[in-house]
Amino acid sequence: MKKTNINSLVRENIRDLKPYRSARDDFDSGILLDANENSFGAPFSDELELNRYPMPYQEQLRDQIAAFRGVNRENIFVGVGSDEAIDLLFRIFCRPGKDRIIINPPTYGMYKVSANINDVPVDEVLLTESFQLQPEKILAAVQPETKMIFICSPNNPTANSMSVTDIAKVLEEFDGIVVVDEAYIDFSRQGSLANNIAEFPNLVVLQTLSKSFGLAGIRLGIALANAEVISYMMKVKAPYNVNKLTSQKALEGFANLDHVKKNIESIMEERERVIGKLVSNARVEKVFPTDANFVMFRIPDAEDVYRKLADEGVIIRYRGNEPHCENCLRLTIGTAAENDRFFAALENIE
Repeated sequence: MKKTNINSLVRENIRDLKPYRSARDDFDSGILLDANENSFGAPFSDELELNRYPMPYQEQLRDQIAAFRGVNRENIFVGVGSDEAIDLLFRIFCRPGKDRIIINPPTYGMYKVSANINDVPVDEVLLTESFQLQPEKILAAVQPETKMIFICSPNNPTANSMSVTDIAKVLEEFDGIVVVDEAYIDFSRQGSLANNIAEFPNLVVLQTLSKSFGLAGIRLGIALANAEVISYMMKVKAPYNVNKLTSQKALEGFANLDHVKKNIESIMEERERVIGKLVSNARVEKVFPTDANFVMFRIPDAEDVYRKLADEGVIIRYRGNEPHCENCLRLTIGTAAENDRFFAALENIE
């Protein structure tokens, strides 16, 4: 097990922070006249008692996630999408204008956006042309002020999983926080690193219910890490960051895991069909390997194709402005009917 002094990485003001103590930290039952809620209730039929604040620590939901991922409740943080977790990590570990992070383009754009919001300089180490990490170059780019390294696996926008050996090398040799974003992990042939958080105290794994669970609209993000990191995230978060409606729908998702699994299998089957049709399309120059619920492919005049597909009512994503992604488009795997509509539209455009 790697030795990491998490406390020494945390900003001094966060270590000394006295968090806001909400009314529900003390009592959650009885005649509740402590939180200035509206005791007369919501203006509609309301089984969830939405006039009352939600539980601040979401124990039931965290227990469900912990059981699903094979960790403990103390290793789970839930927030408003993965983006909240990303922002909290910046606020916990990075001093504005002083500390730095490393990202590996092409990658998920919110790492850089969140860094800019928090006034944290960003150093970039490009992926290889086959979209794999360059661990030696990443470690060489580390400066004394480097606090976090972000790795997306399976990667967005390229869809491939990163080498576990490469990720492990970065985890072992970097003394700061390594954030591995696994938003698409349930579509991958590669297992989650969630089971490695005990081995690597500096590992934070990000996941979400937006993809494999089909619950993007509830905005539920997850961070899995050692208990000390999670305790700081719980300390810094807003008191009631996850609302009752989100929590209820998330719990319903975990009560229907067979359906979740069935949908994952259907998406992966459809993914293979879509790849086959793309490979056989004479206009498509290259189809990249995918471990996600989307596929990236290269086609001449990709930006023009993207716009003409939109005119046909089929919306995909142009990624040609990313490193190593010239003339590339990203296609989400839809239903069979949606995918057939895409291929029909592709045939219709010149």
